[in-house]
Amino acid sequence: MSHRITAGSRRSKLALIQTASVVDSIRAINLNLEINVREIVTSGDRDRHTQLERLGTAVFVKELEEALLRREIDIAVHSLKDLPTDLPAGLALIAVTARQDPRDALVAKARLRQLDAGSRIGTGSLRRSIQLRIQRPDLQICPIRGNVDTRLRKVTSGEVDGFMVAAAAMLRLGWEEKITEYLPVESFLPAVGQGALAVEARLDDKEIFDLISPVNHLPTWQCITAERAFLQELGGGCRAPIAALATIEGHDLRLDGMIASIDGSEVLRGFGRGKPDSAEEAGISLARDLISLGASRLIEEAKGC
Repeated sequence: MSHRITAGSRRSKLALIQTASVVDSIRAINLNLEINVREIVTSGDRDRHTQLERLGTAVFVKELEEALLRREIDIAVHSLKDLPTDLPAGLALIAVTARQDPRDALVAKARLRQLDAGSRIGTGSLRRSIQLRIQRPDLQICPIRGNVDTRLRKVTSGEVDGFMVAAAAMLRLGWEEKITEYLPVESFLPAVGQGALAVEARLDDKEIFDLISPVNHLPTWQCITAERAFLQELGGGCRAPIAALATIEGHDLRLDGMIASIDGSEVLRGFGRGKPDSAEEAGISLARDLISLGASRLIEEAKGC
């Protein structure tokens, strides 16, 4: 095995910080390994205006996966929430590092309950928009894309009064003091995999698997397995807003899940329990519970939008 490998990363400041943290974890258990980072621009980075749900599920990973398949890189580091449940043939998710805070956060001029009616809150996520509308129907929701720096400038300039973002992104950037409020998961269920970082590699590359697999954080792996099974059973890449969060509670795994209509007029939410070593079953079971309540109709409606 060569003592040099190449890791692929998106070019954004946040992505490079995330990749560096994963690389540091790999180096810590492979002291003689040299890891080069190759920056790759994805279609999601090039298009910063189209709503994410319209761009497709692989918008931030496709070019990285193509580089893997061409053997230009040996591993790809992703924000797990960006990684579809259906991976290209020949690729596999081989490890996740310990999850950072999975919650959504508000960066604004005041806490959510204290914002004036009509305040403009930016988000490019339909999932966040729907949950925000439930909590504060009197606020204006403004489509917003771009990196966190760009969003902060929009608040400073007065273009928006605040924006919603993954808390993990702010923490990894070292900007915890800029967070106005951590939004409770009871009202703002996060995206599947939010807060976790993933390593993707080629299925046939056993040497890479042997190098990387020791960094895998088992509790996080079990939680994201349940969440991704839930998403997969509901249709994976459908445009319907879907959210899920699994947590380990003692010897049990708890999974909360949600699916909503595109317009947010209907929201189905439920929770289930299982064992951490049967995480996939827990995800499938909860998805089927929501399907029995009408989730299939919401999925079909979303396909037509």
